Amino acid sequence: MNYWSWERFSDALPYVLSGLGTTVMVTLSSFLFALLFGLVWTFLRRIPNRGFNWTITWIMEFIRSTPPLVQLFFIYYAWPVIPVVGMTLSPFASAVIGLGVHFSTYIGEIYRSGIESVGQGQWEAAKALNFSLIDKWRRIILPQAFPPTVPMLGNYFIIMFKEVPLASTIGVTGILHMANSFGSQHFNLIEALTIVGIIFLALSYPSAYLIKKLELKLNNRY
Repeated sequence: MNYWSWERFSDALPYVLSGLGTTVMVTLSSFLFALLFGLVWTFLRRIPNRGFNWTITWIMEFIRSTPPLVQLFFIYYAWPVIPVVGMTLSPFASAVIGLGVHFSTYIGEIYRSGIESVGQGQWEAAKALNFSLIDKWRRIILPQAFPPTVPMLGNYFIIMFKEVPLASTIGVTGILHMANSFGSQHFNLIEALTIVGIIFLALSYPSAYLIKKLELKLNNRY
């Protein structure tokens, strides 16, 4: 029979916290991957070819419409047995790639909205100044397109943080994995899962508050 034990809670706390570093590293690595790969989606969709653009859009929609858990399973379990790929990845690498690619499709849309918010006059000014393609994006477009996207990127960072526990299903030793391990050893999950919930609340709520403050500041500025 399950019952609450403060002694077991005290024992579970350091055990579960030992996986916090892994959870944070997966979150940061996946988010960085998503930020970079989101740019790839954005620029691929700007290639002026209707067929190519439709293909990229369809791929992004397919990735968004597929549960991230299924994608993690495919990368970790299916890739090694595919003859063309034949690649075995660690649980950590599989989690970073799976979550990174999944969220990059959403971040690519955020980038696109930011770029489209840049006034037509700025594009014409870059052309009039005879800027190269790199200078146009580096000095005019991106500095104006990126700041308005920061609040949305922050929201997706929090969402990704809360999705990282899915990686425990492929062996990533984050806080949920450690909680399940502790629960299986003591035949009780109440205390360990409570700690997981407290950790996510303690990290997510302040982050959401800071992002909201940042959003208000940027709205006043722009």
